[in-house]
Amino acid sequence: MAITRLTDIITVFDSKWTYGDVKFGYDGEVNQDHDTQYPLMLVNPPESIMPVVYDGREEYSFEINFYNLYSQAAQSVVTLQKRWDNLQDLSNEWLDMVLKNYQDVTVEAYLNDESIEIERIKDTKNDKLVQIKLVFTMSAFTKCFRPVSSYPSDFADLKVWLRADSGVTFDIPTKRVSAWSDSSGTNNNMAQSNAANQPLREGYGGQNDKAYFSFDGVNDNLISDSNSPITTNFTIFEVSKMNEVTGNVFGWRNGISSIAIGINSDGSFNTKVSDGDTTLSTNNISYNLGENHIGILKKEGKTINSEYYDSLNTITKTDTSVDFDSAFLFNTAQFNIGYSGSAEYLSGQIQEVIVYNRALSSAEIADVRGYLNLKYKIY
Repeated sequence: MAITRLTDIITVFDSKWTYGDVKFGYDGEVNQDHDTQYPLMLVNPPESIMPVVYDGREEYSFEINFYNLYSQAAQSVVTLQKRWDNLQDLSNEWLDMVLKNYQDVTVEAYLNDESIEIERIKDTKNDKLVQIKLVFTMSAFTKCFRPVSSYPSDFADLKVWLRADSGVTFDIPTKRVSAWSDSSGTNNNMAQSNAANQPLREGYGGQNDKAYFSFDGVNDNLISDSNSPITTNFTIFEVSKMNEVTGNVFGWRNGISSIAIGINSDGSFNTKVSDGDTTLSTNNISYNLGENHIGILKKEGKTINSEYYDSLNTITKTDTSVDFDSAFLFNTAQFNIGYSGSAEYLSGQIQEVIVYNRALSSAEIADVRGYLNLKYKIY
């Protein structure tokens, strides 16, 4: 199988840009109706070259523009260069995902060597925007590129991948989030139909100026559309900021059995797993309220391991009990984001949640954590 139509390439481009709106058209059409959800990717119709002696290869010269807002109000909290850098990060991640799509030997396309040009443009089009222009040549039907970045989807048994910059359904004027699509490929999506309980989605201004969800600590939460995909062992990653005590980033509960990642009444970071009779808990991880961090909870058999990373601290805790039921299943109820399942709503921000239905190895955990730290610059 080979790519034979421009439509095939544009369909892949469109599917991999999950951070905002995407448009196939011309620069002058950017936000004509002032209803764009940023960041915006604009794919200009490409030029292409078919060799005189046809050898099954066509070269497309793409110019792709990426836009994000940069209002005067934003200048007090984030620098212009940071907004540009983060827009470039999204464009780089998008291109990596496009190229990963063509790793399959049955689909052949590659990026021509040294064909990429990046240009930064300011104060453009119909809004106060920052812009990145990405120019490259893609050759269909001949394959030589291999991307090197690691993403959560590179590891087996990924069941939930929620990103504040991707797959979000929200009302543009109020910023209220009604649905959050799972990027793992298993459709473990989140939703909240009650407007009063919907968190707010900000497209920038979080850790490293990335997108985030804001939870009010009163009743904001998102609930999975279906039961938890976790069975006996699991690994959960989260990137968040907790502003008040007794809040939870991730919660699952069925009766008195539970999973929770959050903060105790004494202000310490805490993870808990209960089979209903025995509770494994990692208390006393010192936490500064309002500190962005990466939290990791891994359960394997009768043991849990917790890792916590912020700009100053790296803390690891373990708890184990011979009485814990290692065969206990955690797939008998829905799971929650921003809520424990019975109380303890989060006051703070969430940027990413990743769940695997197995205990990852130390090397795999380090790779996923590395992806998160590269993206959010936590430590």
